[in-house]
Amino acid sequence: MTGKIGIRAVSGKRGRAEFVDLGRRFARDVPHSVPQLRSEQLELVDPARNPFFGHARVQLFIAERDGEAVGRISAHIDELALELPPEQGMGPGTGMFGYFDAADEQVAHVLLAQAEDWLRAEGMTKVLGPISLSVWEEPGLLVKGHDHSPMIMMGHHPAHYLGWIESAGYATAKLLRTYELDVKGEFPPLIRRIIASGERNDRIKVRYVDKAQWDREVRIVLEILNDAWSDNWGFVPFTDRETAYAGKKLRPLIHEEINMIAELDGEPVAFMLTFPDVNDMLRKTGGKLFPFGWLRLLRWARNPKGAGLRVPLMGVRKALHNSRLASQLAFMMIGQIRRNAAEIYDSDRAEIGWVLDDNKGMVAIAETIGTTVNREYAILQKPL
Repeated sequence: MTGKIGIRAVSGKRGRAEFVDLGRRFARDVPHSVPQLRSEQLELVDPARNPFFGHARVQLFIAERDGEAVGRISAHIDELALELPPEQGMGPGTGMFGYFDAADEQVAHVLLAQAEDWLRAEGMTKVLGPISLSVWEEPGLLVKGHDHSPMIMMGHHPAHYLGWIESAGYATAKLLRTYELDVKGEFPPLIRRIIASGERNDRIKVRYVDKAQWDREVRIVLEILNDAWSDNWGFVPFTDRETAYAGKKLRPLIHEEINMIAELDGEPVAFMLTFPDVNDMLRKTGGKLFPFGWLRLLRWARNPKGAGLRVPLMGVRKALHNSRLASQLAFMMIGQIRRNAAEIYDSDRAEIGWVLDDNKGMVAIAETIGTTVNREYAILQKPL
């Protein structure tokens, strides 16, 4: 296409709405994309509502050609990520881009250059992306699995975006994978024996998350998470504000029978969270709450019969890493969740992840229980 491409920075309520609506327009044209709730998307880019902005600098940009919006991008700096050791992928001088959409390769290059210029002016020496906005929200660009819809809290992008970003000088820094599990299948005999052994061990207790003590449970889960993941590539710890925010947002999705905390000698040492895939319902409502979408969504959330399930987070305290007990606890939680998912919710499939491609412990667990890689996301990087 011809015509000069202009870039403008957007802010304020109107600018953020324009930014979100442009992304929704692009998503409608991507096969197998699932329309998300506009209100949720607006909240994620609102500095007054998303606690990520409490430790981040963010600028949103929209590209225009001949008066038409043809792309968007965010440039942002997570102050907590700057404090990490460089060997964990971020560290001093690391900026990010996210919310990347472009009508063609020319627009893509102009948008990326704009984000790079902004980051350079802020003193950054490296850029990672796409990460939209936090690594805990939607990290990575879909590079495998375009032929089926994503599950809750996972992105979905056209296949050609990878080539456009690579041609702007980016290379893959890390791959994130999701693993599909047949919920109604059986574990191999060895895994069943490991689970049975753990169930006979009086020191181990695997219990349901207790929604009556929700604030306490959220603190337990995120404290274990911050410890368990602290050495992982790209790890950024949750702040207290983010912990409270996550607890409030996730509570409606929590069903006690498929969310577990494992205790050793009475102390919480591991957890596994499982969410019913709200994308199942969003496909039916077109991502709209009105006029009757909210009622269907509320009914579904109370009893997500037949829904797919996603395990977005699990963790075992770092002191137990590389031990037989760590994998035993994981197998026990997965086994209990799998049984309940099949018996109570009649679920057929679950998705585990994302999992870092070099997380040998989690990859081994996923492979041992008979999963297959169904989606892959790339985080790309470029020196500035």
